[in-house]
Amino acid sequence: MARTGIDTAILHKGAHSASYFDLARAAGEGAEIVDFCIPCNPYFPTPEMFDELTRELTNILKYYPSDSATITRKLAGVLNLHPQTVAMANGSTELITWIDHLLVKESLAVPIPTFGRWTDQPLETGKRVDMFPLQERDGFRLDLEEYVEFIRERRSRVAVVCNVNNPDGNYLPRRDVIRFMDQLSDLDLVVIDESFIDFSDAERYPSVGPDAVIRPNTVVLKSLGKNFGLHGIRFGYMLANPAIAGKIAKMLPKWNVNSLAEKVVHMIQQHEMEYEESLRLLSRDRRSMGRELQRIPGLTVFPSQGNFFLVKLPTEWSGVALRDFLVANHGIMTRECGNKLGMTSQFMRLVVRPAPDVDRLVDGMLDYSQRFHGRSVYESDPLESSSRRWTEQYEEKEYSPRRAAVA
Repeated sequence: MARTGIDTAILHKGAHSASYFDLARAAGEGAEIVDFCIPCNPYFPTPEMFDELTRELTNILKYYPSDSATITRKLAGVLNLHPQTVAMANGSTELITWIDHLLVKESLAVPIPTFGRWTDQPLETGKRVDMFPLQERDGFRLDLEEYVEFIRERRSRVAVVCNVNNPDGNYLPRRDVIRFMDQLSDLDLVVIDESFIDFSDAERYPSVGPDAVIRPNTVVLKSLGKNFGLHGIRFGYMLANPAIAGKIAKMLPKWNVNSLAEKVVHMIQQHEMEYEESLRLLSRDRRSMGRELQRIPGLTVFPSQGNFFLVKLPTEWSGVALRDFLVANHGIMTRECGNKLGMTSQFMRLVVRPAPDVDRLVDGMLDYSQRFHGRSVYESDPLESSSRRWTEQYEEKEYSPRRAAVA
């Protein structure tokens, strides 16, 4: 019997990762699941904010929300945006779906690996998807000039960039992204998915949102659930010029944003300082977690500006076996990347979490190594130098406060 009581068959039932609720139900009462799979902000909302939501939960659940246009106007006011440039939806995935249906006519170019809906959604509707492979030898960093050449060669009509990219955590400087948008002003659409950009501390104002709304063919996508640690309420928004934003907004259902999301929109402005502090703490944890992961012999740790790390496991390890072992024996949920285009099961994405949780993860991975491969933490491994090389080459800077929630 596994220590947590979880039957790991639940991890093999679908293409997507098992949900936290599936695992919690399988574990039974009293079992604790530590989530290194879902890229969520662990420091926001604060306990006080959750208390406020709890006090108002009866009314939140009992009554209809305002219509989406009203909630969008409120969000635009909080973020100092023109409401005609904003479309708010039930998560960024809903926006990706409508972007595909309304704005992608023939073909779409996208670097891989990246967020799976950018490849799966247009493929499901019969579009041609031109995949630009990112290279492990380059740390999966995207060269925008090479990507533009690829788009021209393939004659792609829509181009997508995720910044920060999931799962590798690479960040593109704002000036480079603006140049990229201008180089492709003749395309049907350029999409910059900034779902994870708030977690970056590379620049004070990293978003290209203000630049997108004055361009004819550019959309910027935001995912508030990831930033605010509230995946369950499902809300995100897009920025574009009024013609594009209006076209998407008209197709969205009238009550597509729920009452809980509406309440959070009204809370954002009151808790801006707490949100900034959550990003500072997460930046601190990212640096310390990177160092702790390097303790594991043979593990390659790629530098990240997201709230997650991409790691490559030692050659003899199995990502599927490690994922199952961590769930069954240590109550740890991880993301094995074998089902991501451009990845294999040798790669895992590990969400940044506070130090005690990271200690539990490292202990679990070392336990796996010792049980199945006879490797000790004290043994040297020539592969260990690779993760240290990445870290030394791309040393992260200290977090600098900014209005990160503002596009």
